Amino acid sequence: MATAATSVLPELDAEALARWRAGGGRVIELMSMARELGPVAGFRIGERKVVLVTGAAQVQQVLAKQPDDYVKRGHRVKPLLGDGLLCAAGEPWRRQRKLLQPQFTVRGIRAYEPQIRAGVAAAAARWQEAARSGEVREIDADLRYFSLDVIWRSLTAHPLDQETHRRLVAASEGFAAIPAFAPATGDTTLDFTEANEQVDRVAERAIALAGEAEEPGLVQVLLRAAAELPDHTERLVRDELMTLVVAGYETTATALSWLFLLLDAHPEQRTWALAAGPAGSAERTAAIRALVDETLRLYPVAWLMPRYAAEDGELDGLPIEAGTTVLLSPYLTHRDPQLWPEPEEFRPQRFLDAERRPAPGAYFPFGLGPRACLGAQFAVREMVLLLEELLPAYRAEITEAPAETAYRLTVHPDGPVRAVLHAEGE
Repeated sequence: MATAATSVLPELDAEALARWRAGGGRVIELMSMARELGPVAGFRIGERKVVLVTGAAQVQQVLAKQPDDYVKRGHRVKPLLGDGLLCAAGEPWRRQRKLLQPQFTVRGIRAYEPQIRAGVAAAAARWQEAARSGEVREIDADLRYFSLDVIWRSLTAHPLDQETHRRLVAASEGFAAIPAFAPATGDTTLDFTEANEQVDRVAERAIALAGEAEEPGLVQVLLRAAAELPDHTERLVRDELMTLVVAGYETTATALSWLFLLLDAHPEQRTWALAAGPAGSAERTAAIRALVDETLRLYPVAWLMPRYAAEDGELDGLPIEAGTTVLLSPYLTHRDPQLWPEPEEFRPQRFLDAERRPAPGAYFPFGLGPRACLGAQFAVREMVLLLEELLPAYRAEITEAPAETAYRLTVHPDGPVRAVLHAEGE
């Protein structure tokens, strides 16, 4: 990969490799590389050849137009999620996607809306009590509980119980240890024994509850597949179940934590969204959806998406050798001033401007193309429903916010988000 790009960029040194493994990902350095060298930049990390793709057209090329040329090679969470949809590839992935796809269409999500609304009501009740008492809340913990509660209700038709919550929090420590991108040189093998034990117990609990449920849930869809399809083993049911929990939990909880931090810094945006229309109106819903979209622009949960060149090729004039790591970063693309005016500003109104729609490939918080996140519409729907309930009723006054951002498997506030909740009327 002898190109001008690779000759300009130095090889990342041992200290940089350590930072990659620690989770920092050298985001600022990568952003500088992209801005100096353009939408496609080649460099090395140890012996690994890497191409960073940040241009909208090039992102679209890799993820949407040539997904068979730039493929996933396993996944960083495979030690915990096994062969679930997030980690599967090839024909097994196609079969699993086909099975679950109908559950996450607009029509499919409608069937789970009562469960989402029940989770919203439970979260609102917790905030009502907190506002009454005046206690300082770790609202990020509240939002994680809400997210887990909703996905658990959707899976089993039962509310989240404390024992399951405890096990999922313990398992999440395993996910938190996974880096965003693991260099080929000098990786330390992580021990997921404890996390896997917790995941297995949770899966057993979900399957047992699904057998007791009077209303259908996602677990029943998986169990029917296991009974009817020879390739859908009991182990795959476990892997799919936990993939749905993890994917649904991380996206929603992290995005909501960022959103409340942003609204604390920009209270005028909360006022704007509530003034867009009366409760329940299409105008208010659209404004709240814009809050969510803008939050995901600034803090896309899956901030780094590795792909691998399946064969020799070329991207935007840069030769790509088979086996080259191709990194796509919504975090970097979403902050490109060529694509987004004033990219560091929190301006949800940009998503309601019909004359300035983002170019294809400029906005992909849930990925693009055939491997885009299956649960994207579900995640956005539950966030909007929660915010329609909480924003008019409560103002979260942040009393303690993390000073740092953690760039690991997800991009999240590096510490608790504490707030006092103030009850407010419309």
